[in-house]
Amino acid sequence: MGDGFQALDIILFAMIAAFLVLRLRSVLGKRTGHQKRRPNMVSDTKPEPNHNDNVAELPSETQESVAIESENVDPDDPVASGLAAVRGVDSSFDANNFISGARAAFEIVVKAFADGEKGKLRDLLNNEVYDNFSDAIDHREKKGEVLETAVIGIKSADILEARVEGRTAFVTVKVVSEQVNATKNKDGLTVDGDENQVLDVIDIWTFARNTRARDPNWTLVETKSPQ
Repeated sequence: MGDGFQALDIILFAMIAAFLVLRLRSVLGKRTGHQKRRPNMVSDTKPEPNHNDNVAELPSETQESVAIESENVDPDDPVASGLAAVRGVDSSFDANNFISGARAAFEIVVKAFADGEKGKLRDLLNNEVYDNFSDAIDHREKKGEVLETAVIGIKSADILEARVEGRTAFVTVKVVSEQVNATKNKDGLTVDGDENQVLDVIDIWTFARNTRARDPNWTLVETKSPQ
């Protein structure tokens, strides 16, 4: 009897551990310190192949389920087709979990940029985006200016596009947020923005991930505003 209960406990703990691993894989921008550095990716380039990523192919039953799902996707819906393509190369991808992670990453990046915390930005951005953010921070600091930013809330976050290029998945998200932004000079005077005004800010961010790499995290590879 005692051995039976012990076996049930082991099975239960194994199931809980498996569930936690799957949940952690869907989180954006978090590193454990033991993961490999993410590849340098931008929206119009492909990362170099990583022959050290000893990642197993999808099992046949997973490939079959992805094929069935793809048959049910509306070919006239480019977003749905793109998401199906992403799931085709990454069976763990979940659009709802991705959006949750993108919202969290958005707030972290916006705050880190305002505070000039390059270390936090380094973990979430690819080289090109990081260099642009870093240059803007340096320019601001040389002028003795301080950027005060507060994200009051995120009104919406929607996937605009998803695609796969080689082994790399790209997902573009439109984020509408309420923000307060004010740039102050070294004398504390506001030179841009208004610390008493809440504005709707629209950002379009593209994240990318090498689906064959061990690192499950996504990297911000492009930022832009609507035309």
